[in-house]
Amino acid sequence: MRFDGQLGAPMRAASRSRPRKYALRAAEAGPGVSCTMAGGGDALRALLRAANALLQQRRYRAALAVLKGFRNGAVYGAKIRAPHALVMTFLFRSGSLREKLKSIAQATYTHSRNLAYFVFTYKGLMALQSHLQGKKIPFHSFFAACIGGWLVFGDNNPINSQIIMYLLSRILFGLSRLAVEKGYVPQPKQDPFPLVAALIWGTVLWLFEYHRQTLQPSLQSSMTYLYDDSNVWHDISDFLIYNKRTDSK
Repeated sequence: MRFDGQLGAPMRAASRSRPRKYALRAAEAGPGVSCTMAGGGDALRALLRAANALLQQRRYRAALAVLKGFRNGAVYGAKIRAPHALVMTFLFRSGSLREKLKSIAQATYTHSRNLAYFVFTYKGLMALQSHLQGKKIPFHSFFAACIGGWLVFGDNNPINSQIIMYLLSRILFGLSRLAVEKGYVPQPKQDPFPLVAALIWGTVLWLFEYHRQTLQPSLQSSMTYLYDDSNVWHDISDFLIYNKRTDSK
């Protein structure tokens, strides 16, 4: 016990002396270090205040809206495409893990980039037309979107094709509702959705069975999995557990 006490005394003394040593070192370093840190913080706060003041300027609002549109297009494109590409790639695409991850990253980048470019182009042209004519009219929206669609989505690739087909289906429904609202088409007495669903499924399965090449590749893959692969099995493993046998017997 005496030995522990003798050993503990110098250790406690050393621990008490450490704060003094650190304080002495900070004092020897001089005020430059603390001033530099404080100056860096002040500069950052000043920069943030200047940025916030700029964002409140009404005369820059149109240009800033274009920039934020670019940002939102990039973020939304990545959020939409990444999970879709992840699921579709691991369900239907063959290859190594590296190849699959590369495919997911490429699809996500393409969707994000294209949507960002389109929003930037559309909002920029909208602001320009409004500035030139002094007001906003419906044709501005149509014209700006046509130019953006031509420049950004004019390349016929799988990503653009999926986006265009997605929009086409929404447009057809939207125009149908608009025709009823404007009185061009009489209000249906019954809900037409069951008839629409029947016609759509009948048409797409007819195309798949007899004109498969006309369908988009990802839709072909999905329907092949559902309707063709379900006709093939060898034993319980590829009947219930797996879609296809992984080994050759």
